[in-house]
This record gives sequence, structure tokens and C-alpha cells, in this order.
Amino acid sequence: MAIVKQVKKIRRSIDGIILLDKPLGMTSNHALQHVKRLYNAEKAGHTGSLDPLATGLLPICFGEATKYSQHLLDADKVYRTKMRLGQKTTTADAEGDIISERPVPELSAADIEKVLAQFRGELKQVPSMYSALKKDGRPLYELARQGIEVEREARTIQIYRLELLKIEPLFWELEVACSKGTYIRNLVEDIGEAIGCGAHVVELRRLASGPFQLQENLGLDDLRQLAEQGFEVLDALLLPPWAAMADKPKITLSDTSTYYLMHGNPVQVNGLPVEEVLIFDAEQRFLGLGQMNNDGLLAPKRLLKSKQ
Repeated sequence: MAIVKQVKKIRRSIDGIILLDKPLGMTSNHALQHVKRLYNAEKAGHTGSLDPLATGLLPICFGEATKYSQHLLDADKVYRTKMRLGQKTTTADAEGDIISERPVPELSAADIEKVLAQFRGELKQVPSMYSALKKDGRPLYELARQGIEVEREARTIQIYRLELLKIEPLFWELEVACSKGTYIRNLVEDIGEAIGCGAHVVELRRLASGPFQLQENLGLDDLRQLAEQGFEVLDALLLPPWAAMADKPKITLSDTSTYYLMHGNPVQVNGLPVEEVLIFDAEQRFLGLGQMNNDGLLAPKRLLKSKQ
């Protein structure tokens, strides 16, 4: 019998960031794998999970851009959420079972503002057992589904903006600008307790992450249609690997300095700032991140394998 040898598909080595609008009902990893296949990319990763219930901005990094994904993981976020008043669930969202129901009190505009004011600024928040945080290598949500609860340490978060957009008898729609590590479901549940009736998330959409804003015409269906026109069309959507760090100072090096830096050697730069800098060569190709060392020289911190 003839042995059929499988030919391994050659993946493309591409670098950049795509701002996906993640669809409802799909995990972030599932969305990532879809996009990776559409681009036939060798390496890809997302920058901060969204629950299946959540939609919206999911930046996906390809190739060398994955080296800088931590900048997006650490970035501030903006969300829009719809909360259902009067019901508390096991997961603090609509995917959980209802564990209590209480009447929703009548609130004046002043009452509502008094409640919301409690949740602006610096807060302590205990992560949900249904979060992706890990305990001994296992996500908390796996333990929660087995009925296991473990102690979680409260984290300090910042709510920069908490705005009521729309109010209905049983529903509030809020927009939240917050620091990394903020769990909107926990925030909504806490607001429900402050009102005295309980609440849970029924809709959640991420609008912004760091410098990036949601592009509502970049869902999976949009990318599938564009993929039919070829990789050139898809690649035109990619932002450069340094796009998430565009607020950092930029340094341009001469050809000689570029050569030494790319070989791991610190170089002299006039007017070098103390903070991290984006480094470009004389042709404005991105080289990577650098920082001043103890000798006042520009030292490589995280360089690309090749010039971009």
C-alpha cells in the first residue's frame, strides 16, 4: 500500500496588528484562530480576552507585533454595557443561573448619580470566580464550574469615567472607561447591590483599548469577504507592530548606529529621553524598543528580528 505523505502547509511570516470586532458567542481564542487562518499567519496572539457574551475590540497581533502585546494588556479600556436590574446570577452575567430576584426601587436622577458616584475613581475589586485568572495553572472559571471557590485577593482598579447612557424600567446602559484588570461584570454586580436589588450584565461591548478604537466594519464576516480578494487586501488592514506604543518618543538612528544596535551594542544618541523609545533606522524602518542605560547610552530592550 502506498504511503501518502502529508505536506505541511507553509504559513506566512507577517507582522502587524488587526483590530477585530469580535462577534457574540465566540471565545477570544476561537476568534484568534479564525483570523490567523484567514491570514495564513505563522504566529498570532490576542491582547486581552473578551468573554463569549462580549463583543467589540479585540486587537490581534501577528509575528513581531506579539513582542509588544503587553502594552495593550496593560492599557486602559472603554466598555459599553447593558445591565439588568433586579436579578443576581451565579456568573454576574446572562450566562449564569439566577440566584436571587428583588424588586427594583424607584430612583430619582439624584439617587442614580449618588449610586454611580460611589464607583468612580480608585476602587478595590475582587476578581470573579468566572474570570480567566489562574490558580495553580487552572483558570478560575474551570474551578467555579466544578463548584470550587478559592480566595481571591482584591485588586486596585481605576474607573476614570462611569456614565449612564440610557435608562429603562429594568435596564441601565452604561459606558465605562477603566484601568486594566477591571471586571465589568463585578462592577455591575456591585452597582446592583448599592441600589439594593442586584444586577447582572446582559450585553458588553469593548469600544477602545489603549490608543485603538473599535472599527465596526472589521468583523469576521468582513474579513472573510476581503480574504476572497487575496492577501494584499487583508495585509493593507494591518497596523505596524509599534502602533500600540505610538505615544512613546521616537529616535532615528544613522546606518552606523543601527548596525551596532542591531548587534546588541548600546549607542550614543543626543537628547535621549529617560523613558522607553521607539527606534527607527535612517529609512524610517522600525527596529524595536530601547532605553537609556546607566552610561547614558541607548541600549536595545526588545528588537525585531528584522527591520520593518
